[in-house]
Amino acid sequence: MKILVTGGAGFIGSAVVRHIINDTQDSVINVDKLTYAGNLESLESVETNPRYAFEQVDICDKAELERVFNTHQPDAVMHLAAESHVDRSIDGPAAFIETNIVGTYTLLEAARSYWNGLPEDKKVTFRFHHISTDEVYGDLEGTDDLFTETTPYAPSSPYSASKASSDHLVRAWLRTYGLPTIVTNCSNNYGPFHFPEKLIPLMILNALEGKKLPVYGNGMQIRDWLFVEDHARALYKVVTEGEIGETYNIGGHNEKANIEVVRTICGLLEELVPNKPAGVVKYEDLITYVTDRPGHDVRYAIDATKIGKELGWKPQETFETGIRKTVEWYLNNKKWWSRVLDGSYNRERLGSQK
Repeated sequence: MKILVTGGAGFIGSAVVRHIINDTQDSVINVDKLTYAGNLESLESVETNPRYAFEQVDICDKAELERVFNTHQPDAVMHLAAESHVDRSIDGPAAFIETNIVGTYTLLEAARSYWNGLPEDKKVTFRFHHISTDEVYGDLEGTDDLFTETTPYAPSSPYSASKASSDHLVRAWLRTYGLPTIVTNCSNNYGPFHFPEKLIPLMILNALEGKKLPVYGNGMQIRDWLFVEDHARALYKVVTEGEIGETYNIGGHNEKANIEVVRTICGLLEELVPNKPAGVVKYEDLITYVTDRPGHDVRYAIDATKIGKELGWKPQETFETGIRKTVEWYLNNKKWWSRVLDGSYNRERLGSQK
């Protein structure tokens, strides 16, 4: 197969690209605008592979998307390109409306035009796989409730509302136009190459520098944590084996309160980096509670029974094994994250475009 991956330079997208190139015989066309969160250095291990191609294209640019489809003739689309940080969506929702809603619409139309022109044998096997989030469901009140594929949508933030909108568009393009679509909704991802503004990498890197570890509210917000490489394996299974029109929830079976996650990271750093920054006695002493995020959802938890039963997927990592691998990766890859923190990865990219 030849798979067009949007947002392939992002955190989850780059894991998908690496998985396809390293673990399958398929080819990838990586379509990425390269916003602040897009980092081609996350793909250095595969960038010279003859089965990999990169196109710097904004998914809101219909003409460029049409060129990409016509040039590369993909057999499937995996749509991951999105603005995804809740805090940024609260501060500036416009980019989320533009990329997540208008961009998805533009991509759907480019894909539909391309699909309509395919010969019948190619048309039958084509897939448009839309990758979304469990945040579209809002939050859970009970301690035993789980998000299923039929949970009603109740998004709380501009980010989750924009993703909910894109999910509805994808399903409408199947119902109205017959475009063969599949939707997946995932829980919180973590792992290597995660942009440092997100909770887990932020805590690791702040602790290493002796900075405060800011925790929203009382830290008891619960999330289901999914190791990004497990997610990449699940997404590939869905695009290659999933049923058209179906939705699959993908979760890690790892519900943890945010404060528990932070304390776990501190414990691992006590073991792996006992020589602390000046003035730090224990890493946990750096934990600082800050004013909670507006509209902060309390609990997310995914029921991933369906993808397990129908496609035979289950996560390979527990939270304990995955978080250790993640902390060790950041300790061993200072070059990658230091270039993100000082902005040099971005300056060089911008300079090369002039």
